[in-house]
Amino acid sequence: MTTHISPRRELESSLESSFSSFPFLDLKAQFAEIRDELVDAVTGTLESQHFILGPEVEALEREVAEYVGAEFAIGCGSGSDALLLAQMALGIEPDDEIITSPFTFGATAGSIARLKARPVFVDIHPETFNMDERQLEAAITPRSRAIMPVHLFGLPVNMDVVLGIARKHRLAVIEDAAQAIGAQWKQRSVGSLGTLTCFSFFPSKNLGGAGDGGMVTTDDPQLARRLRILRVHGTSKKYHYDLLGINSRIDALQAAILRVKLRHLNKWTEERRRNAERYHELFVKYRLAQRLTLPSAPDDSLHVYNQYSIRAPKRDELQRYLRDHGIPTEVYYPSPLHVEPAFKYLGYHAGDFPNSEAACQEVLSLPIYPELTFEKQCAVVMTISHFYQHNT
Repeated sequence: MTTHISPRRELESSLESSFSSFPFLDLKAQFAEIRDELVDAVTGTLESQHFILGPEVEALEREVAEYVGAEFAIGCGSGSDALLLAQMALGIEPDDEIITSPFTFGATAGSIARLKARPVFVDIHPETFNMDERQLEAAITPRSRAIMPVHLFGLPVNMDVVLGIARKHRLAVIEDAAQAIGAQWKQRSVGSLGTLTCFSFFPSKNLGGAGDGGMVTTDDPQLARRLRILRVHGTSKKYHYDLLGINSRIDALQAAILRVKLRHLNKWTEERRRNAERYHELFVKYRLAQRLTLPSAPDDSLHVYNQYSIRAPKRDELQRYLRDHGIPTEVYYPSPLHVEPAFKYLGYHAGDFPNSEAACQEVLSLPIYPELTFEKQCAVVMTISHFYQHNT
């Protein structure tokens, strides 16, 4: 995957004449590549007039289960619902504790709180942004029921340690893999490791639909059965309610779209990984690798780069400079969950999780989508270089 880096002057003169601003995520480019396949899939679903569950959803569930190496896959309305349903299937009750990370999207801890269980936070590794498994065991109490590791930005958590601790303390493991479909830990796919794994098909994900959608995978047939009942109001027979469930079914239209995209996912993953390697080479070329902290992936893992997130000094100033020069970026996430008003009741304070808090001040995500060209990546890195030349 090595890319030849052109001499600096040649790059700069080329970019000055050809570069224009571009989006952070170019879904239109992806659509153009597979337009005919998508139109055929959507048209077929419309002609069938079967929109709720049915053959398309069942086919997607089989294909995702096979892709990640799980026995069962259960489609639902969103990644957030996947997290909620996974806990409902386990029978999580008020005041149960689930251990997770404060450096993540709000749905992670929010799904725990919705069941009136208690999120218990563990700080992150500053290098990987993932839960620091070395601090995990100290967070376990008699109320602990599960561990919810977040495979943030597409990089798996050290699952050997997480699973070992879970077995020792008889805890379930609910993987939040919203950003990590296709990722691997020791050549095993995320989705086949924990008790349950939750995926999101939000449009910005590596496998994204044309709206909301989610999925839970598991090897446990009893949990799979409960999930299928819980997602349809708790019914296994029409108008008879076995459990107190919710309405969370992935649409057949979304399933048809995702089935098309799943066929392309491995190629898109390789293109994201190629782009990550290009960034690394360019940051080295422009002598920025020592100034910035670049994404790192342990040898035991396969990173799928839903986001390419660096740590940058003067992050906010850098982001403004990039925006002013047509370079799109995002901040995932500007504050950790333990200081957010919605989680104030947990009793945490600023300073409790210093690595998460520091990351929120420094993290910056750069464009990494599969269709991103080498020239655009050069423009990103050159503009960052120019900023630091004038802001030492």
